[in-house]
Amino acid sequence: MKSWQVIEWGKSLELREYPDPEPKGKEVVVRITSSGICHSDLHIISGGFDLGDGNLARLEDRGVNTPYTPGHEILGTVVAVGPDADGVDVGDSRIVFPWIGCGECGVCQEEDDNLCVNPRFIGARVDGGYSDHVVVPDAKYLIPYDGVPEELACTYACSGITAWTALNRAGNLRESDYLLLIGLGGVGYNGLYLAPHVQKAKVIVADIDEGKREAAMAAGAVEAFDPTDKNALDNIMKATGGGVAGAIDFVGAPSTFQFGMSTLRKNGTLVIVGLFGGAQKVSIPMFPFMAMSVRGSYVGNLRDMNDMMKVIQAGGVPAIPIETRPLHDCNQALHELEHGKVTGRIILKP
Repeated sequence: MKSWQVIEWGKSLELREYPDPEPKGKEVVVRITSSGICHSDLHIISGGFDLGDGNLARLEDRGVNTPYTPGHEILGTVVAVGPDADGVDVGDSRIVFPWIGCGECGVCQEEDDNLCVNPRFIGARVDGGYSDHVVVPDAKYLIPYDGVPEELACTYACSGITAWTALNRAGNLRESDYLLLIGLGGVGYNGLYLAPHVQKAKVIVADIDEGKREAAMAAGAVEAFDPTDKNALDNIMKATGGGVAGAIDFVGAPSTFQFGMSTLRKNGTLVIVGLFGGAQKVSIPMFPFMAMSVRGSYVGNLRDMNDMMKVIQAGGVPAIPIETRPLHDCNQALHELEHGKVTGRIILKP
């Protein structure tokens, strides 16, 4: 097995070779054929997430040690099954659902693995997809994708499910309402494409990139705004008749948080998805004055994944831009992503 791993936090990944894994119990071994690069991989490789004010959520403090293989948008072919595995056969091709909990706590018993406090997230807590093989603890985490190109299908394990769940967290919006999507990276694009299948509201977008704003308008957004424009907030208020009913921040920076909150009408909801990082002071009285809600949304559970894939497989959801690279180009691809040179998703091919 060849894996590109974090040997030292914050440094380039290095190639390491190990014996091919052998499954135990309910485990399934998948030979990886496509693995997406997500922006959160940059944080994971750096060793943690910026909490603001000099604080860092360190992966080492959560039991993640080097050498470590990142990558959580994984798809491949089953090549071995444990003696107790059930539900898949050798040769089956599946998406790997990576947001796996401890399997024992009350949250996991309710099948909300993504909310587990002691998770086994593949590529975010245990070895993941920047490799040619991965071990999955149970076949129930392997998702069919018939009719969807594999390079696109793997992105739904994070980019897709994150957008899908966030859209559902924005509330039960009406046709007369407006929903604002902030940031049109890979997750934001999926949010735009999935929105008509989740919400009735009219979709508007905000992004600093003119080309992305134009692409969003061509894809069905009714308005597009540059959040750095000094008149952006006034223009949004005019366009929406007093503010949006829901906003989803796919960036998660102090500036986008403040921008999103400022666009809400009374009783509006801001959903924070992005993990750019930082901290932001807010005025506490504005919450009761505006009757607003601010909530986080973290990927999704297995039910969400299966529900979303039914919609994807039914057709009618546009594909985000995809570029494929060989696995050994992972460091260059990560560099390009870090410097804002990637539209959509880069997919690594072992």
